[in-house]
Amino acid sequence: MPIKTHFLVLILFSGFLTNAQNLSKADQIAAAVLAAPEEMREGATVFGYDVDGKFTTLKSGTNDLICLADDPENSGFSTACYHKDLDPFMARGRALRAEGKNPGEINKIREEEAKSGQMKMPKQPTTLHVLSGKDGKYNPASGQVEGANYRYVVYIPYATPESTGLPTKPLEQGHPWIMFPGTYRAHIMITPPRE
Repeated sequence: MPIKTHFLVLILFSGFLTNAQNLSKADQIAAAVLAAPEEMREGATVFGYDVDGKFTTLKSGTNDLICLADDPENSGFSTACYHKDLDPFMARGRALRAEGKNPGEINKIREEEAKSGQMKMPKQPTTLHVLSGKDGKYNPASGQVEGANYRYVVYIPYATPESTGLPTKPLEQGHPWIMFPGTYRAHIMITPPRE
């Protein structure tokens, strides 16, 4: 293959790989809301990425749900939708990651801010819906995500096994359990068995 042709093929192939996970605004919205309960999808606010990869509001909603589009910089597929009362917690995590903080630093800072009241945590159980998969991809033609599974997280700050009656690990696949008990980020984990 002549060098010129080889170079052109390489450019086209590289472009295909780079753009494979970059979705249009409409597709980002459509894919993001699939993590939400069906009856809440239309009214959800959706955050995602503009053409320059900057995190932005793609759609302002009318209900209490906020959805996050799949990050094109990460491999696989992951979207999440959560109640607006979790937004201070989620937004603070995004801001600290943008500052270059590692997970341990983020947890420490958010914990201090939650204890001081600087970062407001929900006073009632509050749900996060996740649709993700390491090989997942959104198919614009079908409007579905292939290779992804659901997971549900119910945040109950400072909850414990004693206050909830839940174990600290699942008794069987798909059973609920409590993670980080007794902390500001205590939550119930529910991971349905994979199909």
